[in-house]
Amino acid sequence: MKTFDELYRDILAQKVSLKAPLPPEYEPYHLDCLLHPERNAPVLFDEPCTDCAYERACQNSCIFDAIEEGSDGKLFINPNLCTGCGVCIDACENHNISAGKDILPAMKAVREAKGPAYMMVAPAFLGQFTENVTPGKLRTAFRALGFSGMVEVALFADILTLKEALEFDKHILEKGDYQLTSCCCPVWIAMIRKMYKELMPHVPGAVSPMVACGRMIKLLHPDAVTVFAGPCLAKKSEAREKDVAGAVDYVLTFQEVQDIFEAADIHPEELEDQEKEHSSRAGRIYARTGGVSEAVRETERQLRPDRKIKVRAEQADGIQDCRALISRIQNQETDANFFEGMGCPGGCVGGPKAILNKDEGKRFVDEYGDQALFATPLENPYVMKMLEKLGFTTVEDFIENSELLVRDFS
Repeated sequence: MKTFDELYRDILAQKVSLKAPLPPEYEPYHLDCLLHPERNAPVLFDEPCTDCAYERACQNSCIFDAIEEGSDGKLFINPNLCTGCGVCIDACENHNISAGKDILPAMKAVREAKGPAYMMVAPAFLGQFTENVTPGKLRTAFRALGFSGMVEVALFADILTLKEALEFDKHILEKGDYQLTSCCCPVWIAMIRKMYKELMPHVPGAVSPMVACGRMIKLLHPDAVTVFAGPCLAKKSEAREKDVAGAVDYVLTFQEVQDIFEAADIHPEELEDQEKEHSSRAGRIYARTGGVSEAVRETERQLRPDRKIKVRAEQADGIQDCRALISRIQNQETDANFFEGMGCPGGCVGGPKAILNKDEGKRFVDEYGDQALFATPLENPYVMKMLEKLGFTTVEDFIENSELLVRDFS
């Protein structure tokens, strides 16, 4: 019987198509996961598990209790509880858990799209497809795959930075007030929502930059197909959450994108460079731990230079570090007023499906941030151009009256 990964590779060898006969001896469940990822969790068992020499380390590692035991004694992953953090993949010494793949339905939707199809790339993208692949060359590569264009989600991180800064200005008024952020990390938000509900009043009701980008595209092009690419498995789960569903049609990891390039024989480093720059440094550095805090702190300083209470940030990365940070908040063992949590060590660049290691990824993110023409969203003319398309004349008006950035945590 072929493993899930073997089935996946065999289908990719058919140029991301199912027209040729399927490989023999495959597990129907695996094919269902490849064709209908929306019905399944972002991670899956290669084989049904019963006896385990490692005392079910996968189940013990899941803080969301998403790995359950069925009536037959076999473990299964509950898609309604799994966030896609990927911790169970590392915990399984038998290497019996794999990440889901969304390539087949995503590329089918792009080919059959009645409207435009847009690839939305996470701020962590630079350097992931080798140092020679510039943003402009990557844009050309996606066009070669059939996309109408590529959008850098960092531009929407700019806009979310403005929202976070204005929320801070509105709610942090005296000592003891604080704000919990990183709307960009679905694992951090899921931890607070599911395990620390009492802290939810301190979380601004903001969507992630990914969702904001998808919503904006759908607003301008209702028939568009939106595909997000990043280093994060948890984004697959986030895109399906009820209050944001529909903004992002498919989520691919950087490794999946690399697999598509190889299957289609596309070499981005050899393609034309279509340069465009729309994001500020603030939006670009969201991809690494401390980036959100730095972006909001600098934007808040520009917004309210005379403000007495400044942004005093503290960060945590990795699930255990995030839990320790929350414990310090609950025990009043910190005097910070702005808390940034990242579910992966290093932030998004340390995501489970990044191609580079987190240190290399951080270096590329910082270099790309330093190359930006604008330091903050307040300096970025493209932010206002986009808002004007929506009929807003000021940033404050947009933040207060647009539902584009708002989500319903109830």
